[in-house]
Amino acid sequence: MANKTLALSFIALLFIATGCTRTATSPAGFRLPDGDPANGRVVFVAMQCHQCHTIAGENFPEIPNADPPYVQLGGTVSRVKTYGELVSAIINPSHKLADGYAAEQVSDNGVSKMPVYNDYMTVRELTDLVVYLQPNYNVVVPQHHYPPYY
Repeated sequence: MANKTLALSFIALLFIATGCTRTATSPAGFRLPDGDPANGRVVFVAMQCHQCHTIAGENFPEIPNADPPYVQLGGTVSRVKTYGELVSAIINPSHKLADGYAAEQVSDNGVSKMPVYNDYMTVRELTDLVVYLQPNYNVVVPQHHYPPYY
């Protein structure tokens, strides 16, 4: 019994030690300031995000001569949309293109059609926008129905 406890303790310490490794590109210690979701909605409209994006249950002002929005943000998803994923999607939109849309709607030759806002969006606007978007995602665990084994 003591050997089993010792072995389990060693394995647990090994997992903890490997999880604490920091490299130059580690996100450890990275933290943006808290945002204001009400101001995030204002940023969403001011940056004209609604030209290409919709959010279920939200009504935004029309943009004259704009195509209808193509990419829905929020809604029911099967996994959490993390804070880091949303920040990356805004500051590096070509990192991961939206799934489920025709390629010509979201990219030109694999590069996102979404403008890169890094030169004219403040960190405050970024954090406000992210905390506005994140609650719009409703995570639902997928239900799997497996046939019975005979």
